[in-house]
Amino acid sequence: MELVQWIILALLQGLTEFLPISSSAHLILPSQVFGWPDQGIVFDVAVHLGSLIAVVSYFRKELLIMSKDWLQSVKLRQPAFSAESKLAWAVLLGTIPVGLIGLLLNQFISANLRSAWVIAITTVVFGLLLGKADSCCSGQRNEHQLTFKDVLIIGAAQALALVPGTSRSGITITAALFLGFSRQAAARYSFLLSIPVIVLASGFELEQMLAADMTIHWGYLILATAVSCVSAYACISIFLKLMDRISMRPFVIYRLLLGAALVGLLLSGVIR
Repeated sequence: MELVQWIILALLQGLTEFLPISSSAHLILPSQVFGWPDQGIVFDVAVHLGSLIAVVSYFRKELLIMSKDWLQSVKLRQPAFSAESKLAWAVLLGTIPVGLIGLLLNQFISANLRSAWVIAITTVVFGLLLGKADSCCSGQRNEHQLTFKDVLIIGAAQALALVPGTSRSGITITAALFLGFSRQAAARYSFLLSIPVIVLASGFELEQMLAADMTIHWGYLILATAVSCVSAYACISIFLKLMDRISMRPFVIYRLLLGAALVGLLLSGVIR
């Protein structure tokens, strides 16, 4: 890929990684519509690293307290030692379903579900589901009130995001809203839950990159990481501030329009 393509795709990835609108639905358009080459594993490593730096930086104070309290809870063998230790356990345990499903079904999903039609359908279906959850079920529960049942349900929902077009943040926020959490709490837990997932994905991709014995354009990689990081950080900050003022409706409408556009492009033969 050319440098400008790296920048545009890194910006897209950073902006859509944490919004409930599906990053995969956006990254398919440049390659399918404009004929851009596949991003490749080096690009994936760069943008995931950027997203990881962004979310860890944003929640650095909370993560520091959570880590300290989690270690204390392990030492005392009391998972609910404090509200922060309980939240740390919720993040770790909520990652298990996606880790297991990823190990078991990653090859099947890669071979059978990474099509434009799948992305178009899931973009619309899970957009409607997000709208339903937001209109009927969002409540006042906060992320410190998570129960084991909540963690299991939201963690299982996150595993669905392995199907392209679902949106990891979208499906976890949807599940949390259905369980009566506030929009703010649903988003915050979703973003915290992304940290171990991105770490796992980055580690897997990094291993593949190192094993491939390929030429790495380190300048491109560093730039893509920086662009992804800055755009993702801005996205997290603005999104959480907006949650107190708006509903999920704009994102639902956007997903429906994006899904309709993908279907139109598929039917017209522009993308396949």
